Amino acid sequence: MHKKFPLQLTRTSLTILALLWFAIPALSAEGNQPPARKYSNIERLALPRLKAVQEDVLKLRSQRTKIAPMPGLNDYRCILHAHAEDSTHTGGTLPEMLADAKKAGINAILLTDHFRPPRDFIDGRWRGNKEGVLFVPGSEIRGCLLYPEASVLGKMEAPFPELLKAVTAGDGMIFLSHVEERTDHPMDGLTGLEIYNRHWDAKKDMPSLIAVAMKLTDPKQLAELEEAVKLYPDELLAFQCDYPQVYVDKWDDGTKKFRLTGIAANDCHHNQVFIVKMVDEETVLLGTIVDKDDGLRKITAALRPGIKEMTKGHKPGDILAKVDMDPYQRSFWNTSTHVLAPKLDEPTIRTALKAGHAYVAFDWMCEATGFRYEATGTDGKSVGIMGDELKYVDGLKLSAQFPIACQTRLLRNGVQVAETSGKDRVEFPVKEPGVYRLEAWLTVDGEPRPWIFANPIYVR
Repeated sequence: MHKKFPLQLTRTSLTILALLWFAIPALSAEGNQPPARKYSNIERLALPRLKAVQEDVLKLRSQRTKIAPMPGLNDYRCILHAHAEDSTHTGGTLPEMLADAKKAGINAILLTDHFRPPRDFIDGRWRGNKEGVLFVPGSEIRGCLLYPEASVLGKMEAPFPELLKAVTAGDGMIFLSHVEERTDHPMDGLTGLEIYNRHWDAKKDMPSLIAVAMKLTDPKQLAELEEAVKLYPDELLAFQCDYPQVYVDKWDDGTKKFRLTGIAANDCHHNQVFIVKMVDEETVLLGTIVDKDDGLRKITAALRPGIKEMTKGHKPGDILAKVDMDPYQRSFWNTSTHVLAPKLDEPTIRTALKAGHAYVAFDWMCEATGFRYEATGTDGKSVGIMGDELKYVDGLKLSAQFPIACQTRLLRNGVQVAETSGKDRVEFPVKEPGVYRLEAWLTVDGEPRPWIFANPIYVR
């Protein structure tokens, strides 16, 4: 995620952008109407709101119960779409990523290097178990996340069908990325797609980005932002997180024809470390640690009078403020892809992901590890789990168990067909064939937020 602030930030432009933001309604597919939001992102950014969210999150975590794993399977927290040492706009390193993964309880990281020929993103990159964390090399290129088993360097410029064939040979995988930019992309031959991307939440929310920029150039507001980072780091990173409508719409449409594994895209670079650099007594440069001076935005005291106070006692070139919004540890805790597999090694994780034995969770609210979504027969025994394809029979039921009571939505072919509230176990009779996926929601600060997106059970 790499953001640049507008070249000219005027009060008029701020007002217009804010009005446009509040005036644009969320679009959704017919039949998929998620719970309504209570606050705008700007409102969520306020300290009282962040505090209220954290208080509710702590309550949720205290109520969490441990669920025994399904027989023969472990629940591994995995990160897909992750960047380190791969481009000029990436701020983090592989050793930093590993250290933060261990702190966040991450089991595997599937890297997605920005392709920089002639450098290969497979050969020479971290691969295998590193101090208990499994690394799998891959690349973000041509609108997809590529995870071939072996180097495909010679195919990177080939026509897409040829590249697709090379990547998916054996147990290779390919996922559609940044879905909002390619909603018409064909899905045949793909392993799956991102069903959430943190970058999209930021990209579509210019008013909040400008609000953060304004906070960085006023002493009082800067102090509030620094307090938010210190006291409410997870809640701050999550303030923009929204229901990924355009992503799940693409997923629901695609699964009508194909089995497609839905994954979370952290899109982490550790590059959202904002800096304010002094030019003179009335001028500063604003940007991130990965920006060169000519890429920083010039802000003057004519727009932000507080700059004069910030520059007092400093000399040109001094860093007046530095605010780290997205260390890897925080990003990893925000969102992850839970993979259900018998053991932690690359072939097994690949097999599980291709089978759809995975779910996406916003663990920052309450760790979802242990969640179960399965189909049972008339004898009550399991006949399949998320990602599996089953034959429709009378008496088939879908059941789920959660570490904490929550709100659920069951969707068939993208249309909500059932919902529950306040339960940690749910069961739904299957009355007809279809693609059944399950969502779970938690309420924090009086507002429902998406928590779990389970891969579908395909009933044919």
